[in-house]
Amino acid sequence: MSTPTGSAGLPEADEVGVLEAQEARLVLPRFTYEDAWALGTLLVGMARERRAPVAIDIRRGAQQLFHCALPGSSADNDAWIDRKRRVVERYGASSFLVGARFRAKGTTFEASSRLDPDRYAAHGGSFPVAVEGTGVIGSVTVSGLPQAEDHALVVEALERLLSSYASGDG
Repeated sequence: MSTPTGSAGLPEADEVGVLEAQEARLVLPRFTYEDAWALGTLLVGMARERRAPVAIDIRRGAQQLFHCALPGSSADNDAWIDRKRRVVERYGASSFLVGARFRAKGTTFEASSRLDPDRYAAHGGSFPVAVEGTGVIGSVTVSGLPQAEDHALVVEALERLLSSYASGDG
């Protein structure tokens, strides 16, 4: 009997552990308006280099601090952003991790969450913005690529932002 694999191609239990470790590691020392701009422009630059047809959204609480739609994206991506962001707001975890946790239990988010799938989507691409000593204060979301790639793009950008703080550039 084979081990079920998650959306990232890892066994489901391993996928949950990897995603939880990402969230534990990617906690920022602060998150200002300038930091939101830096993260957003970093994501735009990365997406342009890769010719990724994505929309990008960054929020602190209910306030949208950054939004950009690149060529090839559509209003449908904005709807996906809203659905994935609501999962982060509700669960305090990345939309990809929430979906992986349901899959690891042998079910799906859609079948077991009891939430309206027109309003919530536990697909990769939305990640909590967490600040040291405070916790989750917002979200950064990408939509337009397969869910594992949306998630990976956000994680890479957060890693770069965190690295810029450590090097004194941020």
